[in-house]
Amino acid sequence: MVIKNYGELVRRDKVRAKTPPEINQAIDIETAAIVRFYAGKTGYEISKRIEELNKEWDIGRCVEVHEAGLSLIGAMLGLKGSKKWLILPIITSIFLLQYAIWGWTPYASLLRRFGIRTRQEIDLERYAMKTLRGDFDEVSSQESSINRAKEAANQSKSV
Repeated sequence: MVIKNYGELVRRDKVRAKTPPEINQAIDIETAAIVRFYAGKTGYEISKRIEELNKEWDIGRCVEVHEAGLSLIGAMLGLKGSKKWLILPIITSIFLLQYAIWGWTPYASLLRRFGIRTRQEIDLERYAMKTLRGDFDEVSSQESSINRAKEAANQSKSV
């Protein structure tokens, strides 16, 4: 089966829904190119790529770290210096809440432009790599065994 549109596999992603289509398309094209590149590689090389994917930060993690860092800086500056800095933790909390509810914050849009992917996009590539490595071959053979068993059971009922 050839997948023509990787975006179809991650349709219900809130972040993707708020990201301009051309950015999503660029990320999808890059993911497809990576999967095609690894299609001819050894199991060892594919395993190394899966390890990289396991360590890749998704956009949610990046946004959380960024907002937490700004909030901490604002709180420290507010306590040590001018009280006006205490507005920064409030603003970052609003952005974090906005991201959690709607999947969008101004910083998320910037990260998407740099190619930072969502957890679903990373997982999609990870499962594609596992498929290339053959991790699911046994599952398909089990499914065919189950289908043969069902067929045999149906034939025995008709006898």
